[in-house]
Amino acid sequence: MDTSRHDLNSLLSQLGLASDAAGLNAFLATHRLEGGMKLVDASFWSKAQAQFLREALENDSDWVAAADGLAMLLSQKR
Repeated sequence: MDTSRHDLNSLLSQLGLASDAAGLNAFLATHRLEGGMKLVDASFWSKAQAQFLREALENDSDWVAAADGLAMLLSQKR
C-alpha cells in the first residue's frame, strides 16, 4: 500500500524545488502561467520536470490534484 503524500509540498519536493512555505512563496513570486498556458508547457520547467508533470497528468496519477493546485496558484493575478 502506497502511503506517500501527494500534496503540493510533496510535488515541489518531487520536482527538486524548495517545498517549505518560504520556497513555495518565492517560486510563486517569480513564476507565472500566462493566459491559459498549460502547466507542462511553462518555459521555467526543466525537461525532466516537464516530463514528470506531463506523465502525471496523462496517467491521471496521484499527483493530479497537486499539479492542478499548482497551476491554479501560478495562474492567479498578483
